[in-house]
Amino acid sequence: MLSMQDNETLTRVGPGTPMGEFMRKFWIPACRSDELSADADPLRIMLLGEKLLGFRDTSGRAGIMDHRCPHRGASLFYGRNEDGGIRCVYHGWKYGVDGTCLDMPNLPEDKQFRSKVRAKAYPVQERNGVVWVYMGAEAQKLPPLPEIEVLMLPADQVTIRCVQRQCNWLQSLEGEIDSSHFSFLHLGKVGEGDVDAATMHRFAVSNRAPDYRVKETDWGTMYCTYRSGDPGTTYYRVAHYVYPFFTLYPDGTFEDHIVAQAWVPMDDTHTMVFNFQYKGRTEALRTDKRGDYLPGFEGVPALLPNTTDWYGRWRLEANASNDFMIDRDAQRNRSFTGILGVHVQDQAIIESMGEIVDRSFEHLAYSDRMVMATRRTLLNAVRALKEREEVPRVRDEPGLCRQLRSGAFIADETLDWLDAYVQQCGRVADPAGIFRVPASPASGG
Repeated sequence: MLSMQDNETLTRVGPGTPMGEFMRKFWIPACRSDELSADADPLRIMLLGEKLLGFRDTSGRAGIMDHRCPHRGASLFYGRNEDGGIRCVYHGWKYGVDGTCLDMPNLPEDKQFRSKVRAKAYPVQERNGVVWVYMGAEAQKLPPLPEIEVLMLPADQVTIRCVQRQCNWLQSLEGEIDSSHFSFLHLGKVGEGDVDAATMHRFAVSNRAPDYRVKETDWGTMYCTYRSGDPGTTYYRVAHYVYPFFTLYPDGTFEDHIVAQAWVPMDDTHTMVFNFQYKGRTEALRTDKRGDYLPGFEGVPALLPNTTDWYGRWRLEANASNDFMIDRDAQRNRSFTGILGVHVQDQAIIESMGEIVDRSFEHLAYSDRMVMATRRTLLNAVRALKEREEVPRVRDEPGLCRQLRSGAFIADETLDWLDAYVQQCGRVADPAGIFRVPASPASGG
């Protein structure tokens, strides 16, 4: 159970808040690159409680800035994206992607003061289909971009999906690192006899109460759930939390499960989820022994059309307003939840907790070890920044993340879980020559 004060520390992300200042020390995904086109309409972006504007200028450079014109505060969303900058339609003042004032056409030339006016613009980098923004104060000395494996693959090898959640970022992330829910929320109506007897993933339904190991690391935390496999073996599902809001989830086969999710706070009560998946990965447990989709796993969640308001992007068609399209007949007879789609099932439950969970209400259990460890790790990191101006090592040494892989595998039952992890890392697919096998179980930890 968290105190009210600690809960406030972990969940509030606006300017000046401890967690907000912590996150501003890292590069943050602002939008997909294909959401911005040269000289096209600007895009409203809500990020860490700030109302921002994204646009791409005539030469193709992306910009992320405060939506307000520094002249009189009119919104640049209504501006003209033209000839290398965004022009406010109120008085014609124009700004480049770096915030430089380029024109003051309503003033005589001898009365202009362009060099003294800048729009509040943040440093931007693009890599492999994502526009990254750095919102920290020390823009003169920027850290490197994160080096999580899937984020470094060429864009044509990765599928990027976004979806918005109407709740706090932390409860969304905690849903991801709560491994035991998978055997219930998603596989509750599936028995071992329903799936291919040759798949190792059958152990996730033959034993729904796994054991756990958790480790604090230089990148955040890592954990495994483990169960007895065939005689002499152990079935593992390993995953990671990476500062400040990334998870490498375990729903796949370790050898080629190159994935990550970013749980990016739009504000205190809205989260933008960026899902990154290597296109060449082996499909996770999704079908029964006949090859048909397991109950509730069919299809990709449908999205509502995007609108131009601050919360108008990447919203599920199945949402709280329609009870996530729950089918009670299906719940009684065919699926555990009656809700269609893994992500929709997760979202329904996470949003049902409220916009920000009252964690004083909780009764945490053994199965919540990773949640507890990650909360503690985050609190310690936020306090280290506030008290000693220390940032986690991985911020400035992102190569630590090149040794991270998540997913399921089978190992000799006599191995320690960290030794088993290192052994499996020596057997993985490495499509872009990015992955590094850990030197030892403790390396980076």
